[in-house]
Amino acid sequence: MCATFSRMCTICIDFLCSDRRVLEQRDGVYEKIAQYLQLKNTIESLKESETKGLKTEIDLGCNFYVQAHVEDSSKIFVAVGYGFFVELTHSEALKFIEKKTNQLTVHTEVLTKDAAKIKANIRMVLEGLRELQSLTDVPEKRMRDAL
Repeated sequence: MCATFSRMCTICIDFLCSDRRVLEQRDGVYEKIAQYLQLKNTIESLKESETKGLKTEIDLGCNFYVQAHVEDSSKIFVAVGYGFFVELTHSEALKFIEKKTNQLTVHTEVLTKDAAKIKANIRMVLEGLRELQSLTDVPEKRMRDAL
């Protein structure tokens, strides 16, 4: 019985670790969605201003910023994944952002379902451990019979 108990504890720990990884991965996808939505807001602001030039600050790393002047802001470079950037017009970038955020949203839904399945498996293993230890649930407060 001791070997079975330790094996089930190991399984439970493995499930907990994989659950944590899935949740961390989902949080990373949410961060990407937030970045794309921030880019969308910036592009919409650029389209409304209708100016060619743009002054901005660029982070060179370690919170070290330099001022930059962009002469023509009609096209921007958008990160499309795997370290690649594509030069797009504002309209093209907005279409890309819409498709990318939809794709990432679907991915977060899949990760959320995976996390729910893992949690259900953990619950099942814990119930098995409870049975192995011959433990019962926390006793409910018993009501006194009025008879």
